[in-house]
Amino acid sequence: MSTHNDDFPTDDPAVVTCGLPYANGDLHIGHLRGYIGADAFNRALQTLGQETAYVCGSDMHGTPVAVNAEQEGVNPEDFALEWHDQYAETFPQFNVEFDNYGHTHDETNTELTQEIVRTLDEQGYIYEKEIQVAYDPDADQYLPDRYVEGTCPYCGEKARGDECDEGCQRHLEPGEVEDPTSTITGNPAEYRERTHKFFEVSEFADFLTEFLDGLEGTSNARNQPRQWIEDGLQDWCITRDMDWGIDYPTAEGEDESDLVLYVWVDAPIEYIASTKQYSERVGTDEYDWEQVWKGEGEIVHIIGRDIIQHHTIFWPAMLEGADYNKPRGIAATGFITINGKGLSTSRNRAIWAKEYLDEGFHPDLLRYYLTTTGGLQQDVDFSWDAFQEKVNGELVGTVGNFWYRSLLFAYRNYEGTPDADVSEEVHERIQDAIADARAAVNDYDLRGIGQSAVELAQFGNEYIQRNEPWKLTDEEPETAAQVIRDCVQIAKAVGVLIEPIAPDKARRLWEQLGEDGEVADALLEDALEAPPRNFEEPGELFEKIEDDRVAELNEKLEERVAEAEDDEDEETESDDTAADEADDMADADVDDLEPLADDRISFDDFQELDIRVGRIESAEGIEGADDLARLEVDIGFETRQIVAGIKQLHDLDELPGEKCVLLANMEQAELFGVESNGMILAAGEEADLLTTHGDAEVGEKIR
Repeated sequence: MSTHNDDFPTDDPAVVTCGLPYANGDLHIGHLRGYIGADAFNRALQTLGQETAYVCGSDMHGTPVAVNAEQEGVNPEDFALEWHDQYAETFPQFNVEFDNYGHTHDETNTELTQEIVRTLDEQGYIYEKEIQVAYDPDADQYLPDRYVEGTCPYCGEKARGDECDEGCQRHLEPGEVEDPTSTITGNPAEYRERTHKFFEVSEFADFLTEFLDGLEGTSNARNQPRQWIEDGLQDWCITRDMDWGIDYPTAEGEDESDLVLYVWVDAPIEYIASTKQYSERVGTDEYDWEQVWKGEGEIVHIIGRDIIQHHTIFWPAMLEGADYNKPRGIAATGFITINGKGLSTSRNRAIWAKEYLDEGFHPDLLRYYLTTTGGLQQDVDFSWDAFQEKVNGELVGTVGNFWYRSLLFAYRNYEGTPDADVSEEVHERIQDAIADARAAVNDYDLRGIGQSAVELAQFGNEYIQRNEPWKLTDEEPETAAQVIRDCVQIAKAVGVLIEPIAPDKARRLWEQLGEDGEVADALLEDALEAPPRNFEEPGELFEKIEDDRVAELNEKLEERVAEAEDDEDEETESDDTAADEADDMADADVDDLEPLADDRISFDDFQELDIRVGRIESAEGIEGADDLARLEVDIGFETRQIVAGIKQLHDLDELPGEKCVLLANMEQAELFGVESNGMILAAGEEADLLTTHGDAEVGEKIR
């Protein structure tokens, strides 16, 4: 986390946003991870006493909407509004509570977008340029974005008009795709000259470097953009040849433009527009949108990893050029995989939002799984088996078990909270949990927020088991009352701490305790306030997921995937799977993971690998190397110098003190003149450093 800002809570209002859902298809859990995560973070900020608003809206424009609307024989606005209405109904069913949910085609966003673009033009940041634009002579029209497909000029993979979605993930400008083909006719397209508007992003390189230096959030959002800046920023074409979108604003007296603004211009401006709509609804005395966006407010974006470039380069440059406030934090989530394979909507390898609800599961169970399985920026694998294990072990077995056993004992023996003071041990343990939750919020650590609650419940289970109050009620009634008084206080504290993650379950606990008001309004410090003296008999708040239920769900998923793959084989026998039509600001489908190696190694070969637990003592970039960093790693017997390609993927200042896993008997090598004596192990393209789950000592061997 950056140290440039004061910790939350601050005296300034905050706004939390998540990437806009693209109004083009059903929601699945890959999408929900971002919306639930942002909702949980917003609720967690409120437990600190931070004034916040959580806003979002549907992304209505762009070529995918136009293409799919045309295929269905409806106009794009009606097509997008139908999806918008469905999203607005679905989010509350997962306890995602926006203070305002708008859309990019409404009047507020249209006016703000055109106003900001005019300002950028007046400030000299927009210019005209003749560029090559794909054209379909048979259809007699220019081909924006998704109307053209071809080859990425950077990595050679299949790409669509504005993004190399199957390869390097780079944003592509009009005219960059090689061997263009029209998606309208399937015929080869040709490039023709056309005048378009460009935003001069290259002028903001120094500003963006400084912006990233002070940015909070996940390390991938802070570090990946630095490479794009070092490579040299390209100016950004902000207009498109199509009818569906916000018209490019012309100055008074000029002819009306036949261009519309690129969807990535008006989409993030919806963050501002939605905040403004909320402020207009509740009044500026309650929440002032201008203080947030034009003053000293705290702006936090929670987005998908695939749209880091848009939010850390294009968006802050636009805000700076138009004299708006910039984000304080940007947290980028990892992708979702299903049973270890890439989520694919075309192959129906997905857990759909409607499907989850139709199966009758409580939304808080999915909220807990998605927010506490791994760190925010890590990829998360969903399987019904892992879901069952996490729910049964942590929610049913730890939180639910403690809530029910402690409150039931209190009700049956004392008709509520016993008349005793909280012990010093329990008071201090709750204070520690509050401190852990507060630190997790300021570290953008959703998993840590959930852990603060679950670990406190775990302590409660151990505490009640250690003291065995059922053996004390007759012989030592005062001691028994003391123990149960402690347990009721712990139960209340767990409810306060877990509310951002599982708001409905926390609300129901609050009601069982007979508390006044809403747990959603409680602050962390309220975890230490005395519960009501009397409450009714409690009920169990979590239900175990049985094995036969999981087997049934696995069978359904396998049948769906097999059926989709059979249909795909019938449609095309030689082509690769087509890229999914649906796309959105918050998440994208993930290609299948790299296949397993066919060649096996023997156990003896594995035994020859000397893999050790290490601790990073220092980390610094290697001058002249874009990706390399020099690490000093303690492996117990000695400290090794290691060169690792993590410079752009990690905040090096945060690495000292972190445990890692190191291959100690790797051959020594020299990279950029620096000797490397070993290799640290990491997963995936984001170089997620491997570490240990428990308390393994530095120098211990991995077996």
